Amino acid sequence: MPLLRGVWGVLSALGKSGADLCADCGSRLRSPFSFVYIPRWFSSTLRSYPKKPMTSYVRFSKEQLPIFKAQNPGARNSELIKKIAEVWRELPDSEKKVYEDAYKADWQAYKQELIRIEEELTPNQRVSLEKEMLQKRLKKKSIIKKRELTLLGKPKRPRSAYNIFISERFQEAKDGTSQLRLKTVNESWKNLTSSQKQVYIQLAEDDKVRYFNEIKSWEAQMLEVGRDDLLRRKVRPPAKSTEEC
Repeated sequence: MPLLRGVWGVLSALGKSGADLCADCGSRLRSPFSFVYIPRWFSSTLRSYPKKPMTSYVRFSKEQLPIFKAQNPGARNSELIKKIAEVWRELPDSEKKVYEDAYKADWQAYKQELIRIEEELTPNQRVSLEKEMLQKRLKKKSIIKKRELTLLGKPKRPRSAYNIFISERFQEAKDGTSQLRLKTVNESWKNLTSSQKQVYIQLAEDDKVRYFNEIKSWEAQMLEVGRDDLLRRKVRPPAKSTEEC
């Protein structure tokens, strides 16, 4: 439980900073270029696609990596990056300023290029751009939510009898492409007798019991750490009345 509280503490901190950073997301949607982002699929319509400038640290790393490779020919890139990061942390502010100034100059040029491109967009392109960005933002939010639930150890949902059968037999079918193997296994499921399917139906029922027990315990933990927003609707505690007695 202390570990769970620690994980939630980190997530809470990240969530707070994320909320602060996106406090004006509503206005950003109405002005898409305040994101300073253009989907790459617009590059076929626009004459050029501006490349986002490298940050001061990335610029430093890219500059130093060939040097570190020459000095450590047998080292892996991940090891070299760690060494470069240590050098960057110890770098005097006066030397860091060279890279920071270069980044600021490139960033200003990048924003000016975006402004030029925005002025060339047709009304239809603007609408399409807003829709694309909204979809990407919702998709990203969904991915972050899924990762959070995984990190918090939410139990996997129960599998159906069909899914259990597919999972079991798909590994055994080794001939052909994945699509062909799936088709073969699907046909095998259809050809099973009722008594044969009953085995998998029972396994699915057992998995439901497993899920019910695990989700009940997990939701009790979430309630204890104040994450009742993650509970299923039917088990969420009733909202406290704001009316004074």
